[in-house]
Amino acid sequence: MAFGAFCNALVNAAMITGDARAFQLLAWISGSTGQVTWTEALVAMTAAVVPLGLLPLAIRWLDILPLGPDQARAIGLPLHTSRVTLTLFAAGLTAAASLIVGPLSFVGLVAPHMARLIGFSRAHHQLTAAILIGAGMMISADWLSRVVSFPYQLPLGLFASLIGGPYLIWLLRRNR
Repeated sequence: MAFGAFCNALVNAAMITGDARAFQLLAWISGSTGQVTWTEALVAMTAAVVPLGLLPLAIRWLDILPLGPDQARAIGLPLHTSRVTLTLFAAGLTAAASLIVGPLSFVGLVAPHMARLIGFSRAHHQLTAAILIGAGMMISADWLSRVVSFPYQLPLGLFASLIGGPYLIWLLRRNR
């Protein structure tokens, strides 16, 4: 929370200067696909497909880790190695998406929960469903950001939050 507040203060300080680059920063933070070229999209897709292609090798870890550290060690899972490897996978995929589109946290928060709520409990099914749900949310948000305020394009992150925010609030209230 403190780091987020610090970064927010830095962005606000940059915005006060009135420099054009500050507004580019604001567009990136809001999550926008308006300036993405085909080359950038292909680079991002490659950066996502390579780790996703290797992820099925870690499905066993994803099935076992939710059982807890004691059970995972008892089964023979290399706990530290599996956690570090999965964290690096998640960080790499997040970095690839964030470099192109900007931070779209609601998609990453909501898609796995929606997949589990729909009924996907096994790791490989839940992972596939979360990827498809997240892609659907991104496509829907991108389409809405281009259509709702035509001829202007509002930030993709705004519509992703509008789609995912109510669901996340409902999910938090439901679990209370």
